[in-house]
Amino acid sequence: MCELLAMSANVPTDICFSFAGLMQRGGNTGPHKDGWGITFYEGKGCRSFKDPKPSFESEIANLVSNYPIKSKAVVCHIRQANVGNVCLENTHPFIRELWGSNFTYAHNGQLADYQQTLQTQKLKAVGSTDSEQAFVWILEQLRLHFGDERPDDQELYQYLAQLSLRVNQFGVFNLILSDGDFVFAYCYNNLHWITRRAPFGPAKLIDTDVAIDFKKETTEKDIVTVIATQPLTCDEAWHKMSPGQWVAFVGGEVMAQGQLQAPKVKSHAQLMGEKNG
Repeated sequence: MCELLAMSANVPTDICFSFAGLMQRGGNTGPHKDGWGITFYEGKGCRSFKDPKPSFESEIANLVSNYPIKSKAVVCHIRQANVGNVCLENTHPFIRELWGSNFTYAHNGQLADYQQTLQTQKLKAVGSTDSEQAFVWILEQLRLHFGDERPDDQELYQYLAQLSLRVNQFGVFNLILSDGDFVFAYCYNNLHWITRRAPFGPAKLIDTDVAIDFKKETTEKDIVTVIATQPLTCDEAWHKMSPGQWVAFVGGEVMAQGQLQAPKVKSHAQLMGEKNG
């Protein structure tokens, strides 16, 4: 499986500390060696870095981990390929325009027997992954349901949750989606988050010998939420999301959340067994 990382903050913030831990899992402390990518939002624009090489040995990943790009919303992914070749077009996160905004998406999991239901008429996937097909299907459903005008935020979050649940019936589906203003997370089995605010304290990464004192790097008004597949630090209390739970963050704060009845789906091992059988 892959791993996800995202950030929502009320002030432009760099994600160097968290990314330094995640990149170790891309071929060093973890098996997610089939590429990585990260997208930073800056106003209505965004900059994205991708590499089909393992993040642990990627020079581009080293650049990102050492260059403090400031952003209020970040989406990141490290890949362990299940569907689709290891190549740049199959590397998350994926970005498409909707309602005049750049929507960025990353998925952790694997889908099966989805092709007929998740067909699209106008939007087409560039690569060959189940993840990207689910993304373009979600965007097309948003356009069909709401038309050419962006809906109220609460309506949007609720419908995104319903679409996530519909995709979830085809397999393991953990999702991060952002338009630069909100960061939306849907959990099927593995997703955690933590909100850091004053009084800030120290934290140490699990995957590498790096620690930080956030008090020295922040102001009393800063609010920063980090979402990750698995906790990245060993000395902080992370919230573990439950199956079917979704949360929308804006400016580091929870703006909306809900709990759906997650479907019972086949495990990754079962899916792989069918694929190889």
